[in-house]
Amino acid sequence: MSDFFQNGRIATLHNLGAHPIEALEKQLNEWKERKPMCLVLPCLYSELEGPALEHIVDELCKVTYLDQIIIGLDRATEEEFRHAKKFFSRLPQEHHILWNDGPRLRAIDAVLADHGLAPSELGKGRNVWYCLGYALALGKAKAVALHDCDILTYKRDIVAKLFYPVVHPTFNYAFCKGYYYRAASGKLNGRVSRLLVSPLVRALEKVYGADDYLDFIDSFRYPLAGEFSMVMDVVSSIRIPSDWGLEIGVLSEVNRRYSDERVCQVDIADAYDHKHQDLSPDNPDGGLSKMSTDISKSLFRKLAIKGRVFTPEVFRTIKASYYRLALDLVDRYHNDAVINGMTLDRNQEEDTIELFTKCIMRAGEQFLSDPTERPFMSNWSRVLSAVPDVYGRLREAVDEDRAI
Repeated sequence: MSDFFQNGRIATLHNLGAHPIEALEKQLNEWKERKPMCLVLPCLYSELEGPALEHIVDELCKVTYLDQIIIGLDRATEEEFRHAKKFFSRLPQEHHILWNDGPRLRAIDAVLADHGLAPSELGKGRNVWYCLGYALALGKAKAVALHDCDILTYKRDIVAKLFYPVVHPTFNYAFCKGYYYRAASGKLNGRVSRLLVSPLVRALEKVYGADDYLDFIDSFRYPLAGEFSMVMDVVSSIRIPSDWGLEIGVLSEVNRRYSDERVCQVDIADAYDHKHQDLSPDNPDGGLSKMSTDISKSLFRKLAIKGRVFTPEVFRTIKASYYRLALDLVDRYHNDAVINGMTLDRNQEEDTIELFTKCIMRAGEQFLSDPTERPFMSNWSRVLSAVPDVYGRLREAVDEDRAI
């Protein structure tokens, strides 16, 4: 149970333990006719064989207020796609599977590539982008939510709490970010948020001074959470990155287009555990090495858009400030763990900070060496302008795949 303290730039909706999930679901059922809801599930085929997704589907079978579920399926052969259709067939809601590696959706991707609009790299960002485009193509939903498919501690509460702020008839939120307790098995998790994003944002503030955008990012309790919801106007207008900077990129776009009063965060789970990425210290293109580099670049890009100037000397200053702030945070996390009877491996924490320091410098070098990089995928309004029949093509492709 959390307290009700409000800090930072945006509203925080807490879990105070006084409202059972059944009460939230009853209200959502009352509002679903006026504001139909669509859930997006981006997943890899391998997650169908993992320990989490079977239980997630079990929980979603109990959700009665959802109008649609859109599943984005990556890295699947035709045989695996057929298996995925059976796997998800017990969902009682209208559901659609985007076979992203299938020939029909690949053909649409090729058309978009001819217009310079196709996502530049594979991954979760591309998967989410096509799922959101398909939600727009169906034209039914008024609000969409998204969560990952590797949540080991999943409860249907997550979906209800994500949708509630953006469909409540008297709330005015256009975007809602989920957050949750990030500890499991007696250990503090959330390494990238704790040891990269928070100290890096504060280091950037030290270097450049007070900044509304950095203050906005620092207001989120868990900015890298893969769970968020939004009204459909947001879906059609924002651009999102195709790399690991997806979550930060979405927040950046929301900050650019909406006032703080239209944004909130909500406590969606008492406990949360999922598949943890490898640190990958020897592989800059994998695991947390790749993730932290992409996230750092996302922050640098946004500040550059705002007119901040970056040079090699500035990056060295950022690195030094980040390193000191991150080490100071380890002391705080260690003390917090001890008072709660948890363990925190200080040596491992500092090894992680060393890696993140290298990734920050790598991100800076990449940022300076390629000023023409286009990290964001186009918003769907632009895609529709360039390819007017793209929504029809998407619907037709998914319908034909369903018949396989």
